[in-house]
Amino acid sequence: VYDNLWARHWNEWSTPEKPSVFVMPLERSSKSSIWKLGDEIDLSTKLPKCPDPLIRWSVDDYTISPSGDNIAFVSRPPISNMTWSTNVDVFLVSTSGTSRPRLLTPRINGMASGPVFSSDGKRLAWLQMETPAYESDINRIYVHNIAARETVAIAYDWDLSPHSLVWSKDDKHIYAVTGDKGRNLVYSIEVATGKREELTSTGAAGTVRPIDESRLLLTHSSQDQPGDIHLLEIPSCKTKQLTNVNKELLKDVRLCPAEDFYFIGARGDKVHGWLLRPFNFNRRKTYPLALLIHGGPQQGSVQGFSHAQWNPNMYANAGFVTIVINFHGSSGYGQNFTDSIRHKWGDYPYVDLMRGIDYVSNTFSFVDTSRMVALGGSYGGYMVNWLNGHTDRFKAFVAHDGKFNTISGYYGTDELWFPEHDLGKPWETAGRAILEENNPERFAANFKTPTLYVQGEKDFRIPVTESLGAWAMLRRRGIPSRLVYFNDEDHWINKPGNSVRWYVEVLDWITAWTNTTAPYRIR
Repeated sequence: VYDNLWARHWNEWSTPEKPSVFVMPLERSSKSSIWKLGDEIDLSTKLPKCPDPLIRWSVDDYTISPSGDNIAFVSRPPISNMTWSTNVDVFLVSTSGTSRPRLLTPRINGMASGPVFSSDGKRLAWLQMETPAYESDINRIYVHNIAARETVAIAYDWDLSPHSLVWSKDDKHIYAVTGDKGRNLVYSIEVATGKREELTSTGAAGTVRPIDESRLLLTHSSQDQPGDIHLLEIPSCKTKQLTNVNKELLKDVRLCPAEDFYFIGARGDKVHGWLLRPFNFNRRKTYPLALLIHGGPQQGSVQGFSHAQWNPNMYANAGFVTIVINFHGSSGYGQNFTDSIRHKWGDYPYVDLMRGIDYVSNTFSFVDTSRMVALGGSYGGYMVNWLNGHTDRFKAFVAHDGKFNTISGYYGTDELWFPEHDLGKPWETAGRAILEENNPERFAANFKTPTLYVQGEKDFRIPVTESLGAWAMLRRRGIPSRLVYFNDEDHWINKPGNSVRWYVEVLDWITAWTNTTAPYRIR
């Protein structure tokens, strides 16, 4: 029985069981060599009690100080408006279990994440969004002095939004990984001044760990190279690959690097994209084009190696010129570029994608614009539905877990802050107008392009009815369409066998409708 939202989130229904942080002493008597665990202590029990057990405190992330005396954790306050508030707080608590967790973010109603202690344990840094009810606000870097109980923001003038932090060994710098023009780069930030230095310039950095003051270990990948461990020399910014885990597996696999291009998109802004050439490329021939549309929408495609459904090389190796465009709303191009998509879901990104295709077709003579397909997931699936109501330039579409109706999509989703911030509330006059203005279903009569819909039953972000509704409309109108339904998947395809089936269905669909013969057997 549910009285408050969330009743369900992402892929599961809410239950009284919530993750917490426990500590247990490790003890050994002077007369024994055997270590024993003592009684567990729940460090969250001294937090204020919530009358509804289904929305009680839930620890989302935590970190332990180097000495083990403190733990910092992040938690969303259990209140009745959890689905339309992005407030996530940082708490600091002693591992002794004798004190109440201390709230470090009392007057901030944005989302906090990724706390990390300094090497000496005296300071704590974390990422902090400051705008309430906006999940894609810029991440500021906050640093808290534990003894002085003072918090400051550093590098506040930085217009990029980092997504992970780690302290240097001497605690004079913080290393941040951030999206930057289609790459995930490592930056060094001087804590005292906020001065920043770019340490990497290509591909996608992942986990970063300092060895000493002048060297870092990091995982790194690129569009044509899966992740491996690299050594980064900080003074020279030179990197050396230390592992080659997939060497044998990839010895007979062709992987194409990304080629950047830029064009003028909506608002007169410069928009970034990249292209991958097809298998056995011959510039004297022409090839079909596959446009991959990322989700979010406030996130950006990155030139790193993807193991999921949107690896561009999968489409290039099936015979397609494959392009990726980071349209308005994408991260990594300044916060204004990210914020610009608000109330403009069907506007700026659509303009960018159409102008991007125009640029590619006018620049690269090997692109056959009479054989184009577009594929997208989440917001990318929404944009596929939008394209279907606004253009007939494509031979076929693939929409994975994409919104068809912004009104029903609002009422059926799990996190209400997202559609409320980006579009509005459907019972309010202004919000209803914006939702309808950006509603693909409003243009259902214009849909004419064959579409493959893919949907996971356990997706509570984009409920199954969104794909079912769009598919039913096309079938009823006699437009070729197909539904691929996974009863055991959610917003993503997580199981390896299902991933293989996903690619079989998708590649079979786009090759058939573009009269393309893949260099291998798909089915």
